[in-house]
Amino acid sequence: MNLQANPARILAYDHVGIRVSDHAQAMAFYQALGFQESARFTRYEANEMLSPDGVRINLIFNGTRVPDGHNVLLDAPVKLPGMTHPAFIVDDLQAFEVWLNQQGITVTEGPHPIGPRRIALFIRDPDGNVLEFNQLIDGGTK
Repeated sequence: MNLQANPARILAYDHVGIRVSDHAQAMAFYQALGFQESARFTRYEANEMLSPDGVRINLIFNGTRVPDGHNVLLDAPVKLPGMTHPAFIVDDLQAFEVWLNQQGITVTEGPHPIGPRRIALFIRDPDGNVLEFNQLIDGGTK
């Protein structure tokens, strides 16, 4: 494949779409994380949610419930191409982990360093979608 360079600049990252199967359950989960609905797109069975600091996600409400929250991209032995998880930056990973434990949300991996600039932990939403949360280490940049 012989691709030429894109002439347009990529200026920012806007959002990630997260497909969910239960509207009410997903809303409660993501609201507890700190996101609030800012727009509803009924035609597309989706919404837009924002954190107080302007981090944007879209929930897509047309998912089919999978037993045991099996994530085809991460839990199957054959690793299919696709996006495996969004990663968010938090200001206090230790406080976040304490809150997760208080809420009964299982930390599935971490916290542990990933590379020289972050400490990460992973959780899953009620549908098994993986979410990564990072605290940047001194000297790390966004």
